[in-house]
Amino acid sequence: MEVKVMLSDELASVDLATLQTLVAVQDRASFSDASQLLGVNQSTISYAIKRLRKAFNDPLFVRQGNSIVATDKGEQLAQQARGILEQMAALSSPSGFDPATAEGSVTVSCNHHERMFVIPDFVRRAQKEAPKATIHIFESAVDGKQQLKQNTCDIVLGPVAILGDIYYRRKLFTDHYACVMDPAHPLARGTLTLDRYCASRHVAVTHNGRWEALYFAALRAKGIEMQPEVTVSSHDILERLIPGSELVATIPYRLARRLSDKLALRPFPMDVFIQVDIYWTERTHHSGLHRWARQILAEVAEKNLGGGDAHEAGRGDHLPGRQ
Repeated sequence: MEVKVMLSDELASVDLATLQTLVAVQDRASFSDASQLLGVNQSTISYAIKRLRKAFNDPLFVRQGNSIVATDKGEQLAQQARGILEQMAALSSPSGFDPATAEGSVTVSCNHHERMFVIPDFVRRAQKEAPKATIHIFESAVDGKQQLKQNTCDIVLGPVAILGDIYYRRKLFTDHYACVMDPAHPLARGTLTLDRYCASRHVAVTHNGRWEALYFAALRAKGIEMQPEVTVSSHDILERLIPGSELVATIPYRLARRLSDKLALRPFPMDVFIQVDIYWTERTHHSGLHRWARQILAEVAEKNLGGGDAHEAGRGDHLPGRQ
């Protein structure tokens, strides 16, 4: 028996550009910001949302203070629209891929840890194997998920799980924490116990106050609330900040080892595991250029650090919610 799906005229007129407008408004919580993102007039944004409101019989967005928020139906519709847009983008990607002739761009977002050990060799290989492709490296700070969601980057590298059904994950490499300090610091001698560690003065990397390293949660699990005397935005200042000071920095061991010619390196008095993963979305999942880029990242990590998985598996293996 044949079943025919009949759409209202309003619903049948909804196109991909209208769905893209919906997603942009949800991401930016502003009609004017969405118009700047898409490069259209604000009246175009207003007209598209008006059509959607009529088609779905819902306001979709309501004003709250100086911004707008999605209604329940608006949130649900934007999520579905995002999936449709990513699937269409994936279908438009050419199935064949030859890096030597490939054109296009790959944007990778990451922080100091990944930039030190993976990105330089990745860029060198990318330039050699795909000379016509363009590589962009962004700072992710704590915005990696939002960057993927808004399509401002293609790949995020980082230690914090990005959750949601639209995200794929692949293990890149692992690390653990260590402590660095001035060679004259008392902790540079004798056993570094947890009590001695807690009694010291600390500097922590916070990405402008928006990030908390994983070891803080491990300390809290033992009933220890540590308040660092100094916070900095990134790891790259530590080698100039710590010499001659009383400060102790707790950072990934691989980064600490690079500073051991200038600073004393001691093991962190707890075992705290760090796993850095690759994240991406359906938009680039089937793209030959991006599949190649993800594989190069994994191979570089494996060579330099004893990385993670050797090959990509199916979608279910890479969704953080299904680890």
